[in-house]
Amino acid sequence: MTKEEILQLSEKACKNTLMETLGIEFVDAGEDYMIAKMPVTSKVHQPDGVLHGGASVVLAESVGSMASYVFLNTEEFFIRGIEISANHLKSVREGFVYARASFIHRGRTTQLWEIRITDEADNLISLVKLTTIALPKEKK
Repeated sequence: MTKEEILQLSEKACKNTLMETLGIEFVDAGEDYMIAKMPVTSKVHQPDGVLHGGASVVLAESVGSMASYVFLNTEEFFIRGIEISANHLKSVREGFVYARASFIHRGRTTQLWEIRITDEADNLISLVKLTTIALPKEKK
């Protein structure tokens, strides 16, 4: 799949989902990585006006799961996140955050991703580890 095809597929998959609600947009993809961005507005703030850690985790799981979806044979499998852990290192109040998902392990059944969330100045905001699983679709 070309980068353009991956990004079109990702955009289509986000319609009427939490990703669309939060303004998550997939912006780049390569052979073993995918990047998404999310605007930091009051929609994703915690009460004191900074990016909510839960919104960061949604961004991370979205980009990691989408990367598994486009890099694996999803005609035969569907993808689910099975474990996620996040360390939030820095606060951000506005602008955009970017999540880059890179493979740590690319197995047939399980995939392990490192997702680095950075701000527009490339400061590390959160470091996330996501495990996804490819489950076989039922044969009809």
